[in-house]
Amino acid sequence: MSNNSTVDQVIEQHRASGKFIRVDGVQTFALDYGSGEPVLCLHGVPTSSFLYRKVLRSLADKGYRGVSIDLPGLGLAERPEDFDYSFPNFARFIAKAAEELGLDKYHLVVHDIGGPIGFALAAENREMILSLTILNTWVDVVHFEKPLAMRPFEKPLLGEAELAGIQYATWNLMFSAGGVSNSEIIPKEEIYAYVDLLKREDGGDAFLKIMRNFADSEEYRELCYKAVQGVPYPVQAIWGAEDPGLRYERYGTEVKEAAGLAEVHKLPAKHLLQEEQWEAIAQMITEIAARSKEMLPR
Repeated sequence: MSNNSTVDQVIEQHRASGKFIRVDGVQTFALDYGSGEPVLCLHGVPTSSFLYRKVLRSLADKGYRGVSIDLPGLGLAERPEDFDYSFPNFARFIAKAAEELGLDKYHLVVHDIGGPIGFALAAENREMILSLTILNTWVDVVHFEKPLAMRPFEKPLLGEAELAGIQYATWNLMFSAGGVSNSEIIPKEEIYAYVDLLKREDGGDAFLKIMRNFADSEEYRELCYKAVQGVPYPVQAIWGAEDPGLRYERYGTEVKEAAGLAEVHKLPAKHLLQEEQWEAIAQMITEIAARSKEMLPR
């Protein structure tokens, strides 16, 4: 890989800006910026807390404590072979990680698979949630269809071949096609860092386990609905309106209807909207946080 030392420096700076914690014997990594009311941001695949680095700094500048925790198998977290890489277990893991970080109550932000994981987290820990901000994700897990680019990872052999094909050049093309509207605003070394954070010591094997273990039962869908219906905290959705995979017309309206929202905030961005609309996202999180003070007992 070209520019490897520079990419290594980006990852080392990322590592140095966060901290490692241990949850149920598994070491994971968290970005934890600022002070004030906590905002816990859940990432998806094939990303990690690295995706939220700019959002968290903006939140810290606005007087909040911005936190994002790597899911086991991704980013700088450990990748145990015998770990349960399922959405329900991820929800339990993040709940314990939040407790380890001293987050008694927090504003929750979810994205991609962090959506159904975070919905379960919120449904099972309702008293912890101050507000819920939903970024490009899905809530009806029964009828969810993976975007075309993600489907090969489900299949044995085909998934391994597809993963091996993700190198700097091919990821840069994928990043531009579905991730961001203007990749030129992001240093190439930061784009390439996603590849190394995905593969690390296991070559991405844990990522494949995650991709082959999506929750899709009616029971889990009901749990997700409990996070957005009849809840004591305010809910909002912010959508990268140019996302070619999780299209607003299908999944944005699905979230809007399930949560009974009057509107969804649309931003000129693709799936990784945190990379190009971090300031707008942080601002809307602070606005819903202010609203939550009127709804929730202190």
